[in-house]
Amino acid sequence: MTVDREYKSGKSEQDENFPVASRIVAARYRAPILAFYRFARAADDAADHPRLPQDEKLAILSALEETLLGRSDAAGDAVPLRAELAQRGLSAQHALDLLRAFRQDVTKTRYATWRELLDYCRYSAMPVGRFVLDVHGEPKSTWAPSDALCAALQIINHLQDCGKDYRDLDRVYVPLDELARNGARVEELGAAKSSPGLLSTLHSLAERTGGLLPDASLLPLSVTDTRLGAETAVIVAVARRLVGVLKVRDPLADPVHLSKSRAAMVALGAVTSELIGRASGRRGVYHVVKDDAA
Repeated sequence: MTVDREYKSGKSEQDENFPVASRIVAARYRAPILAFYRFARAADDAADHPRLPQDEKLAILSALEETLLGRSDAAGDAVPLRAELAQRGLSAQHALDLLRAFRQDVTKTRYATWRELLDYCRYSAMPVGRFVLDVHGEPKSTWAPSDALCAALQIINHLQDCGKDYRDLDRVYVPLDELARNGARVEELGAAKSSPGLLSTLHSLAERTGGLLPDASLLPLSVTDTRLGAETAVIVAVARRLVGVLKVRDPLADPVHLSKSRAAMVALGAVTSELIGRASGRRGVYHVVKDDAA
């Protein structure tokens, strides 16, 4: 079994908010990263489909796992990743961790606290960065800043899509205790504009997400591969910019995305800062990009 065309979103790596195996990354590493992304995209499309029954979603995720582990060839979306893992001697664990998160998406629709949300990010986001680092042969000491970055990216996406997730899937990643603290209700996520209490909640969560970025900013100059350093520098810079926007805008009323021109400017600045940092011998320090509107 695999995800039928009618269930697939049609979304690709080109549609993501953050670079996925961009041309900055060395060509020899792009194939496994793209195979991992496409495996995750197939699982995500199944877990997030608004009309697919729960048992069918779980069956698709199981088929992806069985194929990934070589017990079946039923899920074609898992075959390229299985081949890349075998060729490079890499573990399937990061992909299996992602499947755990997608299964959780199918069965869990509310998160009580920030800590519970971060626990979800351990399986939904952190394995992505860890896989990319493993592909590049980077040491596990780079996992900690990568985990912080991946958690921040995941929560940024949750804040951007909080209205859509609630309306389409009745799924709420905004911690319930944060809503209660500001006198807001889950149902307010279905409105066209945030109430004052909900807006305070979302801005507070953006601020808290920004608190992950100092640790995340250590990643670019912590990796040994220069091109990976440049790629992660771009991602950190985009994350900073989006957090800055989320601190002042209402994601229910105003889409929170960077224009192509703004994203290009942010990327250029980040790559330049990264290369200058490496040339000057700085390690584990990243130039902070000023937060402002998109």
